[in-house]
Amino acid sequence: MNKGMGLTIGVIGGAGWLGGAIAAAILDADVVRPNGLSLSYRKQRPDRFPGAFWTPDNQALVDRSDVVILSVRPADWTEVKVNMEGKLLISVMAGIPLAALCESHNTRRVFRCLPNAAAEVSKSYTPWIATKDTSEDDRAVVRAIFGACGVQDEVETEAAIDYLTGLTGSGPAFPAMLAKAMMDDALLHGLDRDVARRAVNMLIIGAGRLLERHDTCPGDTVQTFREYRGTTAAAIDEMREAGFDNAVARGLEAALRKSVAMGDAS
Repeated sequence: MNKGMGLTIGVIGGAGWLGGAIAAAILDADVVRPNGLSLSYRKQRPDRFPGAFWTPDNQALVDRSDVVILSVRPADWTEVKVNMEGKLLISVMAGIPLAALCESHNTRRVFRCLPNAAAEVSKSYTPWIATKDTSEDDRAVVRAIFGACGVQDEVETEAAIDYLTGLTGSGPAFPAMLAKAMMDDALLHGLDRDVARRAVNMLIIGAGRLLERHDTCPGDTVQTFREYRGTTAAAIDEMREAGFDNAVARGLEAALRKSVAMGDAS
């Protein structure tokens, strides 16, 4: 694939948060030129992406695009009545299986991809899977799009995508929960709110940067701190005793059940 040369991409749901984040990322990475990008909206046209084509008509978007990114809420998907025959379809919806996408949109070239909220800052992790009718050129397009959003991986089964819906599709929600709990505790101990916010936010940012730089197993980092037998080890042991690991596992299992249920309802 030649970046920015002749590739036309449409984003159904381009006025939404995730669709807009993907559009911004692929423009910044020169995967597509502004005049090769089409985006749809439902109510009000956003004032962004000058040079791109905006339309409330999803079929008009499909007709002018080689690649269509379907970025709507799964609950709204049944309202998207478009024929994508001959098009490369990339769904970023949780739960909707490949077979249902193929049948509903009349195309066999379909990808299920699951970026997360960090696409906005090009730090998303995006797993994906494709139908057997896709080509290596199609895969190159998907790698370019989601490489622009962060890091991407092809996985072997749709079951893996359903599991990763909870693990990575939730994006920063889980670290944000940990940060909120820490900040709430800091406030209870009398810290100034701005000081507590900066302290906790930098803790989360710094941890992410270290994991990214060293690419080590998180468990190794935990064990290193436990071996010091200091304040961090004391906190880790108490959190585990209180059920931290089990709470995380239960949450991820709940997310998996929800993902499967959304697919069953499609």
